[in-house]
Amino acid sequence: MAVNVALVGLGYWGPNLARTLASVDGAALRMLCDVRSERLTRFSTQYSQAQTTTDYQEVLRASDINAVVLATPVHTHFELAKAALEAGKSVLVEKPLAQTSAQCQKLISLAERNNVTLMVGHVFLYNAAVRKVKEYIQRGELGQIYYIYSQRLNLGQVRQDVNALWNFSPHDLSILSYWLDAPPSRVMARGYSYLQPGIEDVVFMTLDFPSGIGANIHISWLDPQKVRRMTIVGSEKMLVYDDVNADARIMLYDKGFTKQPATKAVDPITVSLGRYETFAEFQLLTRAGDLLIPKVSFTEPLKLECEDFIQSIRTGQRPLADGYEGLQVVKTLEAAQASMSQHGLGVPIG
Repeated sequence: MAVNVALVGLGYWGPNLARTLASVDGAALRMLCDVRSERLTRFSTQYSQAQTTTDYQEVLRASDINAVVLATPVHTHFELAKAALEAGKSVLVEKPLAQTSAQCQKLISLAERNNVTLMVGHVFLYNAAVRKVKEYIQRGELGQIYYIYSQRLNLGQVRQDVNALWNFSPHDLSILSYWLDAPPSRVMARGYSYLQPGIEDVVFMTLDFPSGIGANIHISWLDPQKVRRMTIVGSEKMLVYDDVNADARIMLYDKGFTKQPATKAVDPITVSLGRYETFAEFQLLTRAGDLLIPKVSFTEPLKLECEDFIQSIRTGQRPLADGYEGLQVVKTLEAAQASMSQHGLGVPIG
């Protein structure tokens, strides 16, 4: 039996979700909801099998609707998701899951109490290139990870309801925690408002991870180029993930430094074991080898995300981007926002 889905919100991202949900096996797009009747009119012909409404309460009252997908402004996420969960419906919420970690906790508790699925739209966790990078990290291809830096830049898509931190960085934060199998423990962030007072359109954020790995994220709506690039520097190899480059989403560089014994006489046992007592006992030599551009079989991440949502509802298994995943990202966003308000002071992530 198909999972009957209601999509709420037909703004920027909603049409992409409508197209995808209509094509997912096991899902049936049965309702479209938006407060703007003209948006419903525009899409009603394309999705003629779906009932349209401007009244969210009608979605909640529909006994045949099993799941609700929310593509609405961030400030509405908590109340709309809460109402759907209380009505016994599974929910997929576009990122971020909610505005506070306390709200996320309430949504998680509601979903568990009512035995329904709660999921957040961290779509990059379903990106084939992101998953390939995780494989390289897991099998030790890069050696010890030293640090990671990310750039998510563009000229445009300026929001008025949230700043660049809350709009863009959930992608980078979810990817980093996925790659490193752990959330960050501390954050320092600086934000700058140039286009709209009080809404940061440029953010620089530094993250500390428990393993000692450092990460830096640069977010901007005010940049001459569209950039979606993450660089990983390891002890053995270095990797660049470039989501904009369709021909080379992953570039693996055999570059780094090699410790060599210094020319002065040293204890051969110390050298053979790779232990050096002082800086004078070794020298660092740069190493430059091959560049590998692996082939990545690419399936649309949004389709994989929606398939995971439907499969989780049908089987009861937890989705990859579950409520706890959404909670951890919001905790980091809260700490980063607090750091920005204190001019970059380091803030621990609870």
